[in-house]
Amino acid sequence: MEQARSRSLQNLCFICTLYFEIGCLMYLILKIISVFPLRLLQAIAMMAAGLIYYFNLSIKRITAINIKLAYPKLSSAEQEQLIKKSVQSQCLSYLEFIKCWGMPPNYSLNLLKNVYGETVLTDALANKKGVIVVVPHFGCWELLNAWLSVYTAPMIMYKPNKNKGINRYLLEAREKFNATLVPTNETGIRSIFKHLKHGGLTVILPDHLPKPSGGIYSAFFGKKTLSITLVSKLAAKTQCNIIGLSCIRSPNLRYFNIHCQKLPDAILSQDLQHSVDCLNLSMQNMIEQAPEQYIWSYKRFRNCLGNVNMYRKE
Repeated sequence: MEQARSRSLQNLCFICTLYFEIGCLMYLILKIISVFPLRLLQAIAMMAAGLIYYFNLSIKRITAINIKLAYPKLSSAEQEQLIKKSVQSQCLSYLEFIKCWGMPPNYSLNLLKNVYGETVLTDALANKKGVIVVVPHFGCWELLNAWLSVYTAPMIMYKPNKNKGINRYLLEAREKFNATLVPTNETGIRSIFKHLKHGGLTVILPDHLPKPSGGIYSAFFGKKTLSITLVSKLAAKTQCNIIGLSCIRSPNLRYFNIHCQKLPDAILSQDLQHSVDCLNLSMQNMIEQAPEQYIWSYKRFRNCLGNVNMYRKE
């Protein structure tokens, strides 16, 4: 019995040590990647995209399904062109994130060339009603952390990564941008509510698929899909400012432009369905600025009205 217990303890120690070492290795790999010049990382991203596209890997397959669902009126050739550009953009985004996370905030700020609608943000902060910044998974959205930190200290929901090395890398990046991190649960939501009531700013990415308890069905790119209600509920309770923010990559990959816009007051409606419908349409309009830069590899249409899964193989 004692031998079995001792063996179990040794196995547990081995697993914990291995898990720790894997975490340390991932952290070291990310730090090394961040040292490489951005142009080199972008070149690597384009090569990786070519391989993903050629071998029809998961990112490409899901991207293709989503684009065909979202843009059914495009010709087959136009859809294929958009799919290819989207795979390239997604690979670029992931390596750009790693680079920017590992660098000081000024590095990210120097990549920004034009800011359109800056007064939308400054006016919203000035009226002390609180600000919800709506950011779809679009363009190089992680660059926005550095830009927002110039004006205020945002409150952001954060779900720890299961890999301790990746989690450490992400936390270090968040700390550079003076952000207050709160958990993705009721405690975090209450903290955000109080922050908004005191005139603070929070960033929410509401284009992901929620749990059934936290969503309602609403049109997004023509599909009635389960959609997040958090922004709408916070907006209705606080009557705060709602602005949309996006960071779009230039065609030559050398810089990024920020687009800041006031979103419709209808999002503040007490009618939850009307508010979510308006929010989804607003995000769709933001994405339409450069649809190839949206993260189309996410299974956004996994729960459509009638419990339809658009990715289920017949």
